[in-house]
Amino acid sequence: MYPMMISFAKQLNKLLMPHRILIVEDEPSIAELIAVNLSHSGFTVDRALQAEEAMRMIRVHRPDLLILDWMMPGKSGVQFTKQLRASSELQNIPILMLTAKGAEADKIEGLDSGADDYVTKPFSPKELIARVRALLRRNSLLGLGDEVLKLGPIQLDPSTHRVTVSHTGEKDQFVNLGPTEFRLLQFFMTNPERVHTRSHLLDRVWGDQVYIEERTVDVHIKRLRAALSEANCDQHIETVRGSGYRATKTPD
Repeated sequence: MYPMMISFAKQLNKLLMPHRILIVEDEPSIAELIAVNLSHSGFTVDRALQAEEAMRMIRVHRPDLLILDWMMPGKSGVQFTKQLRASSELQNIPILMLTAKGAEADKIEGLDSGADDYVTKPFSPKELIARVRALLRRNSLLGLGDEVLKLGPIQLDPSTHRVTVSHTGEKDQFVNLGPTEFRLLQFFMTNPERVHTRSHLLDRVWGDQVYIEERTVDVHIKRLRAALSEANCDQHIETVRGSGYRATKTPD
């Protein structure tokens, strides 16, 4: 079988298998509510009470998505998210944060830590399921295109989920990105030198997830730039005042 056919077969098999969701929540009633609704929606569900237990479970059965409570005994959801995003093996797991903190600053802090989305308690189970499905749809798109993309010194390989920066005369550097930042960069590199409004980015990168606010785009752009800055190439993502954002090969 040709490599391309093998890759497609693996993608198709993954799409047909039930998604595995890991719930990390120390409140039994909330964990049970989430687990029951996920199970009824066709998902395979695992549960952990705190971050340390969750990490052990992730090492055994890697989940397709993590539902993570912000306030937990021991390591908080924000701290655990940062730990996962710093791991080259686990950084690609989509994370949905549960929080009782509804202020905008708190939501931004959760997104800044590396979460891909958040749900504020109390929440509607239907909304939670919709967000889970939207995150999984978004993440499933990451591996569908195998074309290696280049923008200046930045190279993105969708098949391996790797971003490499090659500066002349320097050793190649790998850039660690979460799934949302990876997809965002992939979209920018597929459509370079064009200005994209926040609403356009929401439509193309987040898809039909109606619950995401435009402010969320700014948070993920900030995270993308922070990751690229470690390889001295964040200037390739430009802000166009009053319009949106643009990826360019030759920054000003």
